[in-house]
Amino acid sequence: MASIDNLLVSLFVDEVVGGFIVTVPPGHVGCIYDIFRGVLKNVWYPGMHLKLPIIHRVKLFNAQLIEYTISKDVTLKDNKEIMGDEVIHAVTSDNKFVAVEATVLIKLDTERLPEIWQNIGENFVSKVVRPVTRSRIRKVITNHSLNMSLSTDRSHIEDEVKQELRDSLTQHGLFVDNFYLSSLTPVEAAPSEVLEALPEPELPKTPEQIVGNRTISGNLPKSPSTT
Repeated sequence: MASIDNLLVSLFVDEVVGGFIVTVPPGHVGCIYDIFRGVLKNVWYPGMHLKLPIIHRVKLFNAQLIEYTISKDVTLKDNKEIMGDEVIHAVTSDNKFVAVEATVLIKLDTERLPEIWQNIGENFVSKVVRPVTRSRIRKVITNHSLNMSLSTDRSHIEDEVKQELRDSLTQHGLFVDNFYLSSLTPVEAAPSEVLEALPEPELPKTPEQIVGNRTISGNLPKSPSTT
């Protein structure tokens, strides 16, 4: 868990050098907030930069490849912005429940960091990465049966989730380099969060509903003619 915490600490680090000079360390980029103009569009890359004291606030972002780990060892209770998630539960196509552990390799689009900071803020893990990752993994798992997921479909699941994440996270300024399944474990009971996500079964229509639908569509059966 220490490695995940260290990633989080380096992901958003407030400016630590006062005065007129800010040093951006290797593997990071800096975004500038101007108290009069808001978040500026230009990005500072590693090196020494001049700023206006009081007027400018610099925030450093990790520009390296980051591991987003989904594991039973991750606990969100004390830190919602940790770079990872607890075990994700999903339902297979044959209505079996599985617990998913995996790793996503993510990298920030440095050119769009001002946009990310402006529109999403510093809590992009809890606002974007975590909910998107959970929903896309569950979406892909529903297309595969339990037996196939545990055997030949494993690589297909990895490829499908990777593509789903790329399609969803790229628009938020996040590159998905790869997705790896660590484990896919069958579970006996469905967690409440999975049951809540399942669509309610469609109840059989009553005769009155069937007639009503036909009336709306103009297909109401004709009454038998009298002689």
